[in-house]
Amino acid sequence: MHLFSFMLCLSVGALVKCAAGSDWCYTGCEHTPAHWKDIPGTFCGKKRQSPIDIVTSNVKPDQNLLNFTFVNFSSQHVIKSIVNNGHTVKCILAKDESEVSGGGLNGTYSTIQFHLHWGDTEHHPGSEHMVDGHRYPMEMHIVSLKKGVEKPTEDSEGIAVLGFFINATEDGDMSGPWSKLTSYLTNVTGTEVDFNHTISLDDLIGNVNLTKFYRYMGSLTTPNCNEAVVWTVFQEPININKNLIQKFPMETGISNVFRPAQQLYGRQVFASPATPLPPSHSWCYDEHCHYTPSNWPTIPGSHCGGERQSPINIKTEGTVLNKQLKDFTFTKFDEKHAIKYIINTGHAVKCVLKDDMLEVSGGGLGHTYSTLQFHFHWGSTSHDSEGSEHTVDSHRYPMEMHIVNKRKDLSLEEAITTPNGLAVLGFFIKASDGTKSGGESEHHEPSPSKPTSDMDAWKKLTSYLSHIQNISSQADVTEEISIDDLLGNVNRASYYRYNGSLTTPSCNEAVVWTIFKEPVKIDENLMKMFPTHAGYHNVYRQAQSLHNRTIFTTASASGSPCPIMLTLLLACLCVLMINL
Repeated sequence: MHLFSFMLCLSVGALVKCAAGSDWCYTGCEHTPAHWKDIPGTFCGKKRQSPIDIVTSNVKPDQNLLNFTFVNFSSQHVIKSIVNNGHTVKCILAKDESEVSGGGLNGTYSTIQFHLHWGDTEHHPGSEHMVDGHRYPMEMHIVSLKKGVEKPTEDSEGIAVLGFFINATEDGDMSGPWSKLTSYLTNVTGTEVDFNHTISLDDLIGNVNLTKFYRYMGSLTTPNCNEAVVWTVFQEPININKNLIQKFPMETGISNVFRPAQQLYGRQVFASPATPLPPSHSWCYDEHCHYTPSNWPTIPGSHCGGERQSPINIKTEGTVLNKQLKDFTFTKFDEKHAIKYIINTGHAVKCVLKDDMLEVSGGGLGHTYSTLQFHFHWGSTSHDSEGSEHTVDSHRYPMEMHIVNKRKDLSLEEAITTPNGLAVLGFFIKASDGTKSGGESEHHEPSPSKPTSDMDAWKKLTSYLSHIQNISSQADVTEEISIDDLLGNVNRASYYRYNGSLTTPSCNEAVVWTIFKEPVKIDENLMKMFPTHAGYHNVYRQAQSLHNRTIFTTASASGSPCPIMLTLLLACLCVLMINL
């Protein structure tokens, strides 16, 4: 009877109204998440709360987090009923049928239900946990109670929750298990409906790698917020069609059903041995940490000491004309809703794009590349600041924008180990004439310094900077901004090409670099907003040795002597004609 009672009352994701449950909400009442701690009898203000933002650079590997054992997760009849309880959609499982053990858990846990968390629209994701500031569209929680424990909510390890991120795809299956599940969605609350389809937990999880996961000690994510949960958050997301995700807020009539991330308060997050983690040691551009740029090659697993490193100084006289460097094809660079969110990484400002929407091909690349994100490098707030990574004839521009693309036929893990797995488009950024405070060099300018871009788009983009002043903070981008708007009428047919690396650790030598000759010209005050709001300056790596690499150029190479020689010849002819 005790187990049955907890099945009814247990509430990792807003289940049924037990204890303080009737007094709380996500929006629209007195006790929103910020005030859950004020509800009498709750633990919501304690220091072992969930969810959290999993900062992967702070995660430690744990060799004891080995494979799980899942009992009857393949059963086609395990889901007995489904209910919209006003806070979430919950699926109740057959009693004593499914179990979880292993995976570093201290005992065997009986699986009793699963439920989901979601946002509002496709532009407002709603997972509870985040990874490095990134929030996924949805999250599924599979809840299990420790066998042999009379009161699981009063035991520090009484509850085990398996968290699965859910990612939106453009063309996923619309007739599979998730389609069957969403057919039960309703805006009628409190009515438990029998589940008549044959769907297993394995069907819903799909091909997620269950050996890759994070582990930490936390709490229920709704009142009473009992600190009794062993959390497992799987690294790989479940991929489902975005239209199915949209059915949750549309059909249920409830949205943004997730608790914001809670403070860690000294807790350690661990990862299974199979989970890939970034270098465990932090790096920086200046002298405030051990791994300064000169020490990047000593970071474990780093490629920063290789002979194909970036950025470089482009000496125009040494460039080689390559007639294969034709025009690019930019697919959906005019899409005004391509940016998912903007994030302050602590090293740069990065705009993450929607999956599988934008592409780049042509331009002598030889492959089609999916566009993943773009980010910025800058100097300081002074009017004569220089902060571009690449330089041209030793001239450094105020800023540089990098648009990062991955070969479509490779996974990201494969791409960063393949010499041409990534293609990065580099655009210099400088102040337009009317906005300069003075003194800026006009070195290598192919045209007058009038704005080349849509200043309205740049104003929209920089308006988000005030919302991400804390490192790892992010903001969803809802304004209409396309990459075409940001680049404007810059000449994209004139560029340099060389093989290089990522410009931050681990400096993988996997990049085909394209550096466009004409800079993007924007209002100087907008440029200053990057260092002002981010709070750090001079986020660029110094030029690396070229070694034996060749820098290629399109036909309009600024370093080509041909136009100069032609001018001299014409001048000589004119002199001869006059003398005659």
